[in-house]
Amino acid sequence: MNEESLKRLAGQLITGELTTSDFVSKLKRLPFENIAGGEVKLDHHRSLRKGFTEIVYCQGKSDSQIEGIAEAFKNTEDNVLFSRVSSEQNRIITYIINDAVYHEKASITGVRRKKNEKPLSGMTIVTAGSVDIKVAEEAAVVAEYMGCNAERLYDIGISGLHRLLYHLEKLQSSKVIVAVAGMEGALPSVIGGLVSCPVIAVPTSAGYGANFGGLSALLTMLNSCATGVSVVNIDNGLGAGFIAARILAGSVND
Repeated sequence: MNEESLKRLAGQLITGELTTSDFVSKLKRLPFENIAGGEVKLDHHRSLRKGFTEIVYCQGKSDSQIEGIAEAFKNTEDNVLFSRVSSEQNRIITYIINDAVYHEKASITGVRRKKNEKPLSGMTIVTAGSVDIKVAEEAAVVAEYMGCNAERLYDIGISGLHRLLYHLEKLQSSKVIVAVAGMEGALPSVIGGLVSCPVIAVPTSAGYGANFGGLSALLTMLNSCATGVSVVNIDNGLGAGFIAARILAGSVND
């Protein structure tokens, strides 16, 4: 329940559309709601604190937990995201929330009840290789549901540096860049040395044995000598997309 919902509830109480008991019942959902027998506590104040509703991490959740969460969001007026969604979990969510959309590449199911008529522009999502696209799509979809346009530039890693340089004008005109790379993870450092905007580096688990499931890429990015580069955890496209959207919103508000 967001600020607009609270104002509307108050108005309905004043005009008599809601009884006092109904008003109190709805307020009981604040600041969180116990569902699935108390196994899940849904945070209804997340949008007030963070600028976006709680993003539901679905991996490892039971069918009954997913059902309970989907039912709780069925009549939401906000945009809602379910991340790391399996095909079976998506089936449950879309059965309960009919307008939910499955973004297969990103493993995200989204509910779009609010649409920004003028999406924020200036975000570029870059991958080193095609294998990194799944993580990049997670970042892009999150940003889009948060009201941003996310332009994709995929498979332009440093093993063929001419591919990156071909898009230099676009990169240098960006307001925030999400750079996704596995293997040795050098792409964000190269981009960071060429642009003035913030670069959010996302290491992926793609790579051969000594990549150690993304650890080598993570360490490379953490040790970047390029200024303006920050790093999220391995395969954390969601976190990168979220912070990129907040940076872009902040740049517009400033």
